[in-house]
Amino acid sequence: MGTQGTQGTQDSNQQTGAGGTGRRALLGAAVLGATGTVLGLSGTARAADSSRSGKGLKGLPVPTIIGHRGASGYRPEHTFGSYQLALDLGADIVEAGDLVPTRDGHLVCRHEPEIGGTTDVADHPEFAGRKTTKVLDGVSTTGWFTEDFTLAELKTLRAVERIPANRPHNTLYDGRWEIPTFEEVLKWQDEQTRKRGKQVWIYPETKHPTYFRKLGLGLEERVAKLLHKHGKDRKNSPVIVQSFEPTSIQRLNKLVDNPLVVLLSGATSRPWDFVEAGDPRTVADLVTRAGLREIAGYAQGIGPTLDLVIPKDAAGNLTTPTTLVKDAHAVGLVLHPYTMRNENPFLPTSFRKGTDADAYGDSFGAFRTYFATGIDGVFTDNPDTGLLARADFVNG
Repeated sequence: MGTQGTQGTQDSNQQTGAGGTGRRALLGAAVLGATGTVLGLSGTARAADSSRSGKGLKGLPVPTIIGHRGASGYRPEHTFGSYQLALDLGADIVEAGDLVPTRDGHLVCRHEPEIGGTTDVADHPEFAGRKTTKVLDGVSTTGWFTEDFTLAELKTLRAVERIPANRPHNTLYDGRWEIPTFEEVLKWQDEQTRKRGKQVWIYPETKHPTYFRKLGLGLEERVAKLLHKHGKDRKNSPVIVQSFEPTSIQRLNKLVDNPLVVLLSGATSRPWDFVEAGDPRTVADLVTRAGLREIAGYAQGIGPTLDLVIPKDAAGNLTTPTTLVKDAHAVGLVLHPYTMRNENPFLPTSFRKGTDADAYGDSFGAFRTYFATGIDGVFTDNPDTGLLARADFVNG
């Protein structure tokens, strides 16, 4: 998941202190009472083992810890190194991956179609002529784009750390891993499920679907075809599909039975499919009770930015939680907000420690504040931190 052009998606992190004692007690009882694997963490927290529950999305531990692009706090994002580490750290779900197409129609996992910031493509003189400027969801963007490369060409590239100023240690792993395809991820999911004796879940996203459809590279049909091929297109399949464009989720709803999630950026932003279609609604309209009821007609959940759960003031401090959690739950939607990160710049101001861009702040305090709102899960670049925070929350 991530920045979605003019939608103004912000991979920010927010957290706040909210009440919700009753909800917390309820969640604690639900998680502690579930049969499943004992978490390798403090206390006696037990997480529901969805591989045996047969309940699909509802069988996941709550709050669910979702490894954002893997364990991207520790490894370059959307690599098998990052995905593997997320599982090793105990993530309930791995966001593998943000799906973009190649020129020859394959789906690969990259944060954006522009790959200058996440691969070593600039170091390949044979691809210097591919650098170009395109308008991506209304934003002029210069770089190299996956749709201008064949899969074979992309496989000659290697992933690099996207935000080295915040994660200098991750640059140690620059050049180690190639770009994974979605089909490779589906096979990896099966291999890891067998090896670990526990169902591995993934959470792919269709990226810029309107943009790619206009290029003749429709994403939804390609996603559905692969899910069907691998027997993972059912209601309880361990694959949740997400998108910032509601019409992409509506299209998927007609092609597969998987759990589906609508991602929601800043309140004043407009999904790009709305912009293209002349739909004047903003995200603020989608998070009204009427908007949520509509979403519940074709999706099982929402992935709001954390600011939609607890807004921040001008100084970057958390304010009063909104009614989004209550309103979404009232129409049967789960909430998986994004994105929790440990580093100072991504935390609400009051949770920062010092000013260093790569230093950790009080992320446990931030997790605790967000969990207290009753959210069903959270995307995080640091799954191990999230799991410890959940154990504190459930056992506290």
